Amino acid sequence: MELKRVVVTGLGAITPLGNSIDELWKNLVEGVSGAAPITRFDATDFKTKFACEVKDYNSNDYFDRKEARKLDMFAQFALIAAEQAVQDSGIDHEDIDTDQVGVIWGAGIGGIQTFSDEIKGFAKNDFKPRFNPFFIPKMISDIAAGHISMKYGFRGPNFNTVSACASSTNAIGDAFNLIRLGKTKVFVTGGSEAAICEAGIGGFNSMQALSTRNDDPESASRPFDKGRDGFVMGEGGVSLILEEYEHAKARGAKIYCEVIGAGMTADAHHLTAPHPEGLGAKNVMISALSDYDTKPEEVDYINVHGTSTPRGDIAETLAIKEVFGEHAYNLNISSTKSMTGHLLGAAGAIESVACILAIRDGVVPPTINHFEDDPEIDQKLNMTYHKAQKRKVKVALSNTFGFGGHNASVIFKAI
Repeated sequence: MELKRVVVTGLGAITPLGNSIDELWKNLVEGVSGAAPITRFDATDFKTKFACEVKDYNSNDYFDRKEARKLDMFAQFALIAAEQAVQDSGIDHEDIDTDQVGVIWGAGIGGIQTFSDEIKGFAKNDFKPRFNPFFIPKMISDIAAGHISMKYGFRGPNFNTVSACASSTNAIGDAFNLIRLGKTKVFVTGGSEAAICEAGIGGFNSMQALSTRNDDPESASRPFDKGRDGFVMGEGGVSLILEEYEHAKARGAKIYCEVIGAGMTADAHHLTAPHPEGLGAKNVMISALSDYDTKPEEVDYINVHGTSTPRGDIAETLAIKEVFGEHAYNLNISSTKSMTGHLLGAAGAIESVACILAIRDGVVPPTINHFEDDPEIDQKLNMTYHKAQKRKVKVALSNTFGFGGHNASVIFKAI
């Protein structure tokens, strides 16, 4: 069968670097760090006392109080980002067949704050079973997709992907595949996460996954730096509108770029650590490239998973060198997690936006916070350290990898 072409026609974001796409992109290009001391709760007794929070967030600015009480923050972020993307795309009008618009959302954790609050309330109430009737609908990770569909009346396929930090890239990949197979015309996709709470920070601290550089939060996320000591927790929501090309063209939509590949693999190796030689990462990039027979030398920019963890950064660079060969040294590579922190299930969505806007503007955002070279990482690779670099980007690839060995990549191309 003839596969349909898939394009991006809308973007939306609420993030640690800004509550709109324009603000996010401006700060990414300028190399701004979103890390600061935690304000969500008293972190005095925690090993990590900082994170990349959405700044000055007040749910009452977006929802009435009654509605906000029914929504965990991760779902609030999802609705805010989706609204921006829908408006940007122009699909929210009477001429759209809502049966042909679906929602596939990514969230690796979902309503962890709601879960934590309810269990604390249960304990404070002498363990008597008095739970909020919205406890379960607020907590479950699929609810964000449900809320988006109900808000707009979108009756196409509707579900949530859960693959830890690869969740929103899997969501984008699923949307891409369903559109190109002709199953649906339009998808609202992306991801959101809101895990900056006692349980989220404490849980990741107990795994020794988070940076503890409390004396200098802004420089704590240090992908590829010898002194990296873990990732910085981020939060927010980012949405993309994916659309069948002819459908978008027929309605005169603004088109950012084309989606030309999506790969999904597993490491089958370890609960939290990557394959030491980057086997799963290698396979997922090869898989994404194979969708439209994209040659490795056609890729200009890779937005890497690059979390600032000791093992992960090394494994990913080994995989890139194996897949791209000598062309690896012609690529621009950067980790925008050095600025945004790690948005967990929403990481793939925010990093896809970085790829899309790099294509649009011919600018590669930097990897900030590089102080000392790691001898285990090939320093001939162009990691776009310190400052954004101007470059014509025709093809960009985004990598995301999650606990459990989940790997997902997506490729965007100028149109």
